[in-house]
Amino acid sequence: MAARHLRAVPDVPGHLAEDPEPAAVEVARTIVLRQLAASPKSRKQLEDTLRERDVPEDVATAVLDRLEDVNLVNDAAYAETFVRTRHRTKGLARGALRRELQQKGVSGEAAEQALAEISEDSERAAAAELVERKIRGRAVPSGSSPEDRAEREKHVRRLAGMLARKGYPPGMAIGVVKEVIGAVEEADGPADDIEDVDD
Repeated sequence: MAARHLRAVPDVPGHLAEDPEPAAVEVARTIVLRQLAASPKSRKQLEDTLRERDVPEDVATAVLDRLEDVNLVNDAAYAETFVRTRHRTKGLARGALRRELQQKGVSGEAAEQALAEISEDSERAAAAELVERKIRGRAVPSGSSPEDRAEREKHVRRLAGMLARKGYPPGMAIGVVKEVIGAVEEADGPADDIEDVDD
């Protein structure tokens, strides 16, 4: 990226607003390019950084508008990359991803187009993988005694709660947990069905 070739620029002085306009623009541009070289950022994140560095609002707006024109600042592209990465690495569902995008200043059409790339099948597969990882090597009680059933339901609630925190809707979370535990039990031998768990 072009930011690798930038010469060193000192921190923005506190009196930036008094500097000549071209100097302020150059400093703001350098700050933004350094931020983008480190990792993708939304426009709001860049605005926040410029504000923290005492860049005047009109200068920040002009610089960010120009970088949007040349596609270096692009919330739609940022949202697509963010959603794809967080879904793959953290197993986050659309609900959680939507909240995280909003926190980063990306909402509306840009966010929804990125979230549309995650299918329900992809969400279910990611949820199943999360549950499989959690129960790998751990015994889930499968007996029919009241104690075993109570312990089993506690496991289901705990796993469904973990999925809910990652943005999965309650119905999907419970369904996926039951499917995964059922598949594990089927592989290990017969077991009772899991009863529905109220949230």
